[in-house]
Amino acid sequence: MPRETTSTPPMRADARRNRERILAAAGSVVADQGAEASLEEIARRAGVGSATLHRHFPSRQVLLEAVFRSRVEALCATAHDLLADPDPGNALTTWLRAVGAHAVANRGLGTSLMGGARDGDPALGHTCHAMIVDAGAELLARARQAHAVRPEVTVTQLLRLVGAIALATEQEPGGAAEADQLVTLAIEGVRPR
Repeated sequence: MPRETTSTPPMRADARRNRERILAAAGSVVADQGAEASLEEIARRAGVGSATLHRHFPSRQVLLEAVFRSRVEALCATAHDLLADPDPGNALTTWLRAVGAHAVANRGLGTSLMGGARDGDPALGHTCHAMIVDAGAELLARARQAHAVRPEVTVTQLLRLVGAIALATEQEPGGAAEADQLVTLAIEGVRPR
C-alpha cells in the first residue's frame, strides 16, 4: 500500500507571485491605515481578487501574522547582529530603538495579533512575541553582565515600555522620531545609578 505524505505540494509560480504581492500590499496598507485596514483595499493594491486573497490567507489574523513574521525575523536578526557590539548597553539601546520604530511602523499589528489569539487560534501572534522576547533577553543578559542596566530590569518591562511609547506616538505625524526620542529618554532610567 502506498504511503501517504503530509507535505504540501510546491506552490505554482503565479500563486507564489500573488502571495508575495498580497504580503507587500498588506504591509503597505497596514503602515498607512493600521491593522484594521480593509482586506478589499489590500486585495485591490495587490491586483488580485478577494477570493485569491482569502485562498492564501483564510483570515485577517493569518494575513497579519504573515506580514508581521517577516518583520519580526528582521528585528531578531538585528538583535543577533548587535550581540557582537563591544558595548552591551549601547547594543540593547540600539535594539530597543529599533523595536520602537518597528512598533510605530506596524500600527497596532502586534496588538491585533494578540487580540486575535485570545479570540481564535491561541498560537497566532505568540510565536512572533516569543521571538522578540528571546532576542531581547539575550541583549539584556549581556547588558546586565556589563552592569549597563539595573539588575531588576526585565525584558518584558522594557518591551512594554517601548510598546507603550509606540502606542502613544504611532498616530502622530512625526511618530517614529518622537518614539525614538522617548525610548532613548526612557532607557536612561534603566541604567544603573
